[in-house]
Amino acid sequence: MLGLLDLLNPAHAINAALGIFSRDIGIDLGTANTLVLVRGKGIVINEPSVVAIDKRTKRVLKVGAEAKKMVGRTPASIVAIRPLKDGVISDFDTTLEMLRYFIDKVHEQFSIPRPRVVIGIPSGVTEVEKMAVKDAARSAGAREAHLIEEPMAAAIGAGLPVTEATGSMIIDIGGGTTEVAVISLGGIVVSRSIRIAGDDMDRGIIQWARQKHNLLIGERMAEEVKIAIGSAYPLEEEKTAALRGRDLLTGLPKCIDISSVEVREAISGSVAAIVDAVRQTIEETPPELVADLMHHGIALAGGGALLAGLDQRLSVETKMRVWCADDPLTCVVRGAGEALKEMEILRKVEVPDYALRTLQ
Repeated sequence: MLGLLDLLNPAHAINAALGIFSRDIGIDLGTANTLVLVRGKGIVINEPSVVAIDKRTKRVLKVGAEAKKMVGRTPASIVAIRPLKDGVISDFDTTLEMLRYFIDKVHEQFSIPRPRVVIGIPSGVTEVEKMAVKDAARSAGAREAHLIEEPMAAAIGAGLPVTEATGSMIIDIGGGTTEVAVISLGGIVVSRSIRIAGDDMDRGIIQWARQKHNLLIGERMAEEVKIAIGSAYPLEEEKTAALRGRDLLTGLPKCIDISSVEVREAISGSVAAIVDAVRQTIEETPPELVADLMHHGIALAGGGALLAGLDQRLSVETKMRVWCADDPLTCVVRGAGEALKEMEILRKVEVPDYALRTLQ
């Protein structure tokens, strides 16, 4: 039903009418993957944040899963790039094309009017970067664009009581950033964002293979090994996996077997940095909230939460219970979807409009 304000103001009436028919969208704009949730339908897109471009014509050839297949396999005229680096936009035009592609894909599936969009962003981004994300969403076809910090969205998606007068702690480990936050009464009390996460672990494995075995491997190979046998804490039964690449001495293909112990050593620097960020956040947390954390424990979200033994490692380091959220990969986008359902919650948790007012 349209209210009196809507009847008196044509702009309000149009916006309200669009709100009746549109299906609002929540987006987790991640360094590694982009997830899109449509209100009332659930998660409809989960694809890599990769765009393939023809360098000669600057034309976008493929986006998402199809583009990722081209990484490391393209001819000189085609480049497959990830437009977000360390959780922020490094290539605005390409990010705009990627957002437009995903929003258009939702339009094609559901034939909806221009939607409201809620996008999860890292808590450590600058005001300029926030404006870039919001501007990109609007240029890509959003009727309204709202920003929500990823740790807040992840906490909502993990089912933490973020609006209550109790402390909750979330560790969201993505591809480019690790977000650590203590939340109470709908706001982030203490937070820390470091640009060390899954991608940094992959780089550690690549560097380790080069230094220890004179073996040159690609990002895909490093990620596969990390997922297969990577761990942050000694396993009950250590595993092995094949590592394939090019021998730097002979220039020929080479395959070696490596153990989970070796992979743990390769990613130890990244894991230690994440542990340190968590410890520093706890040190800055008010004592009353620390007491709450000791009672409720610490939640893990994001793709990095799936690293074997990470919960055990963090539990040992923090002396608290650490648990992995259900379906940690989708926590941020599910949290954005929950915020879309209740405008009152969205108003409480969305990023303040300080520098964004110029885009309103």
